[in-house]
Amino acid sequence: MTAAPQGPGFSTTVEALRLREWLLGPGQATLVMDQFSADDFHLVVDDRADVHVNSKDGSFCLGWFPSGRPGTDGEGWKIAVTGTAKVRGYQMSFDTETPADVVAAAVARVLETSRRV
Repeated sequence: MTAAPQGPGFSTTVEALRLREWLLGPGQATLVMDQFSADDFHLVVDDRADVHVNSKDGSFCLGWFPSGRPGTDGEGWKIAVTGTAKVRGYQMSFDTETPADVVAAAVARVLETSRRV
């Protein structure tokens, strides 16, 4: 069924307006952590049970803070990639309730774009 606008505007379908179900909840952090090998990364679990993963060259860092990163408002994941002398690095954060599947997809893409020099 299509609803035609009576004047300026847009038309849509009832189907397009139906509610969707979304992946919610933090899920399993192993979906993220299982992407790292001991050959290329260091893994440290601190006294708060926060997990830190660093590339051996120090240019990549991932932090997982199940109870929230200290000093932030609910930051659960932090990814940082160091830049070069000519190109700035970047970082991204996800809150504690972001599904691990979503974080795992972001990490996978970051890892896919890396290469040995």
